[in-house]
Amino acid sequence: MSSQPNILVILTDQQTHAALSAHGNPHLQTPHMDSLVRSGISFRNSYCASPVCGPSRGSLLSGRLPHRTGVEVNGPAVEPGVTTLGQHFRQAGYRPYYAGKLHLGPNPGKGIEKAGGSQGFEFLCDEYPPGIPRQLGTDTDPIWTDHAVEFLQSQGTKDFASDDPFLLVASLHNPHDICYWVMEWHHIVDIPSDTELPPLPPNFQPIPDEPEFIGLCRKRTEYGPEMSWTHDWDEADWRKYLYVYNRLTERVDEQIGRVLGALENSGLADDTLVVLTSHHGEGVAAHQWVTKLMLWEEVVRVPFVVRLPGVVPENQVDRTHLVSGVDLLPTLCDYANIPAPEGIDGQSLRPAIEDSALPRRLNVVTELQPFLDDETKKGRMLRTARYKYIAFSHGQPAELLFDLENDPGETTNLAYQPVFGEILSEHRDQLKQEVEKTEDPFAFPV
Repeated sequence: MSSQPNILVILTDQQTHAALSAHGNPHLQTPHMDSLVRSGISFRNSYCASPVCGPSRGSLLSGRLPHRTGVEVNGPAVEPGVTTLGQHFRQAGYRPYYAGKLHLGPNPGKGIEKAGGSQGFEFLCDEYPPGIPRQLGTDTDPIWTDHAVEFLQSQGTKDFASDDPFLLVASLHNPHDICYWVMEWHHIVDIPSDTELPPLPPNFQPIPDEPEFIGLCRKRTEYGPEMSWTHDWDEADWRKYLYVYNRLTERVDEQIGRVLGALENSGLADDTLVVLTSHHGEGVAAHQWVTKLMLWEEVVRVPFVVRLPGVVPENQVDRTHLVSGVDLLPTLCDYANIPAPEGIDGQSLRPAIEDSALPRRLNVVTELQPFLDDETKKGRMLRTARYKYIAFSHGQPAELLFDLENDPGETTNLAYQPVFGEILSEHRDQLKQEVEKTEDPFAFPV
């Protein structure tokens, strides 16, 4: 294998960590993503930097937390001066390409390639091809995949002795279509009348004394309005929603299978680092939550799978190390043997991959800004080895503390139980240290 492998990054949108049959989910079949799990390492404690598309993607592409990229809500582009994946790898001699959803600033068109352009990538196709509805991955994913497949096929015919390695990001949309199904676009997935629907999760009920902040988020009707469509749902509606989400995940798995097949047929699979992850997760009915924009485990915990034949161990599961979306960029740099950009928040996962006994990092942080009309209304999550701490800037109760070892469904808030006072204080202090270290504008309520 070359000292600088080709790199293929596969991004899904809105795929929770459990939406893989290889992770033990019996209600869907994802054979192509499962093949990556079996042939590489799967991190089970991987968290997005933000539970919404644009901010998370900005962090994946920059190695910085959202408040340091200028993208805390959907819409803006990464701030000028923030080095991105495409720019950095272009400067290091790679050929960076992109196919699919970017949604950071103006929609890029085919061929944007200058280093100062759209994150430094050459786009293999328009982000949203003319005549194709921009909303539905059911429509866009096959087209974006066509271009990724065509590109990989073309690489198999090249003389790589005289060619620089490539970096390809295949950024697919689904299972994001669940957002539109929730808002009554029920034509997206047909549900046969005799279908056995998935059961509700054990943590279906909202927690007692749910924070006022979460209640405000349930009532949103503009930015992320999906929760407002669920207020009259009965059990059958919730179970249909879970069924549809599983089918949409299978749809994106089908497209991923096409990409992996093209890589295999190109003859380059043994020389290509593949990473699979997702922008953020999905509520999947936990605490009666749908879609995104909250800090529940199902929304913020995502798959993170790494494969590189002969280098990354096969069929390995890491349940120890804490992973963040900001780790993608430095990890790719490490395997490409190029220095990571200065000033990033992430760290390479390569040492943990090569030595699972290495100590885990102390914590990871996820940022939430769920309102467009008040940028002071924020939430922060800090995950440590055993516990998860959440703080909201507004409303009461303002803090949540969960023992994920004994309560993985986050059903019992320990923050106001005196016996956990010391643990609460430790986690509050850790988050304050992270806020100070990164100059995060989050305002603590206590």
